[in-house]
Amino acid sequence: MDIKHYLEQKRQDVDRFLESIMPAEDARPATLHKAMRYSLFAGGKRVRPILAIAACEAIRGTSPLILPLASTLELIHTYSLIHDDLPAMDNDDYRRGKLTNHKVFGEAMAILAGDALLTMAFDLASRLELVNGLDPRAQVQVIQELAAGSGNVGMVGGQVADIEAEGKDIDPATLERMHRWKTGKLIRASVRIGGIVGGATDRQLDHLTAYAEDIGLAFQIADDVLNIVGTREELGKDANTDASRGKKTYPTFFGVDGSRKLAEERIASAIAHLKDFDRKADPLRELARYITARKN
Repeated sequence: MDIKHYLEQKRQDVDRFLESIMPAEDARPATLHKAMRYSLFAGGKRVRPILAIAACEAIRGTSPLILPLASTLELIHTYSLIHDDLPAMDNDDYRRGKLTNHKVFGEAMAILAGDALLTMAFDLASRLELVNGLDPRAQVQVIQELAAGSGNVGMVGGQVADIEAEGKDIDPATLERMHRWKTGKLIRASVRIGGIVGGATDRQLDHLTAYAEDIGLAFQIADDVLNIVGTREELGKDANTDASRGKKTYPTFFGVDGSRKLAEERIASAIAHLKDFDRKADPLRELARYITARKN
């Protein structure tokens, strides 16, 4: 299959839905909505919602039920990027080739824009009219996955570990645990949400979960490598920022080539977890390969 065509098609689907539910820039409070839209429509790849869509397709094929719930993942991801870029966190000036949110709207408005995007995700996930026909129990499961993947036992917990590890002599096992939470838990939630909406059996959901955990780690390893070898033009932000902050990364321990090999091993393992799935799971297989081949 042509993964680039698939990614572009699904990205457009997600963007159209997000545009349909986001308040206009001039809707009150206008400054808040401008700030939310500024980061949400800054050109993201929409990997997390696309993973949810592909996981749903792997179980039941195309379904209109998945798009609204998948799109909530992009709201959460964008909120996390806005907050990550703040001076109190990573203090970045650029994101996706544009000035970071706080550089344009100020720190207070950036914090509030992130808060509003996070809250909107749960608002959308709880709306019955957006997923008419989905079992209410499945909808509740999706909301729980969003909370677990993004909160204190997920992404936020991983961010805490990342902050506390700066400048410290951590070991590779600690680094892996940190990234399985910081990056991996929201990716895990993305794939599981797709499986839940698709009606996966317990066994199928276990396989999808194992797949997601492998690609989540591979995604972070690839990011660590790109932070070293990527250019600002490719990354849309400054390169080599991890080392400047005293952060230990996979290349710190294994070098660039060794890290790439580790990522490829995780991708091979992820694809192996899909051996019992038919060709409907090909997008998931190709998405796994894309993770280590991407340039940003």
